[in-house]
Amino acid sequence: MTVPDGEITLSISGDGEVATILVDRSQKLNALTLPMLDQLSAVCDDIDRSKARVVVVRTAGERAFCVGADITNFEKLDSVEMWSTWITTGHRAFDRLANLRQPTVAIIDGVAVGGGLELALACDLRVVSSKARLGLPEAGLGTAPGWGGTIRLPELIGRARALDLMLTRRQLTAAEAIEWGLASRIADPHYLESTVESLVGDLLASAPLASQFIKQIVVAGGTGGPSSRVLEAFAGALAAPTYDLREGIAAFHEKRAPKFTGA
Repeated sequence: MTVPDGEITLSISGDGEVATILVDRSQKLNALTLPMLDQLSAVCDDIDRSKARVVVVRTAGERAFCVGADITNFEKLDSVEMWSTWITTGHRAFDRLANLRQPTVAIIDGVAVGGGLELALACDLRVVSSKARLGLPEAGLGTAPGWGGTIRLPELIGRARALDLMLTRRQLTAAEAIEWGLASRIADPHYLESTVESLVGDLLASAPLASQFIKQIVVAGGTGGPSSRVLEAFAGALAAPTYDLREGIAAFHEKRAPKFTGA
């Protein structure tokens, strides 16, 4: 049974080796709220204290992995609130997930856009079903990706392809996600769970401490850093009071194409 406002919960397998994070707000296509982001941080703290060796991130429902931030939660925020609360909370939660010592796997069965793709990008590996679609369409709303997308996506697929995806707002197919290096494995929806099970089995077959050492070395060598997070926060803050963001949000609610003016 889903909770109307959504929740993020943790379950641990009987042998304690696999931790599963569940994003549960299927009636809103798993759109994320501030309380859910705080729950994600808390769940990651619990995982850090556990003996889990692999972390799986999955979402409820069959229509979408996650459509990102709940627009109704941030459409009335001013610049300071956008900078100090909304974007900062998302950074804290996704960085907490990205910095877990255990290998993490996102299972993407459906649409993963905006903050939903940023959630998946905070994981080490992404398994997509053949019906998955992935993108960062924030420019079409009048703002910029704010939860690590401008850092993690270019690092993963290269600057040119990342700009292509963000500036055109298009969604990659699952096959394109594999080709571009955004996903590591693809499966027919009917075989998605068995593909994930096989991947988790492969991860568990490796030496636990060595796997964690390798992950932390790779993370430490990444290009994303505190300065990048500050720039994302400032970009979101600058966009908050603009006409274009108000127009983008209005067009979203009214299901029409936005008419941006550059103001």
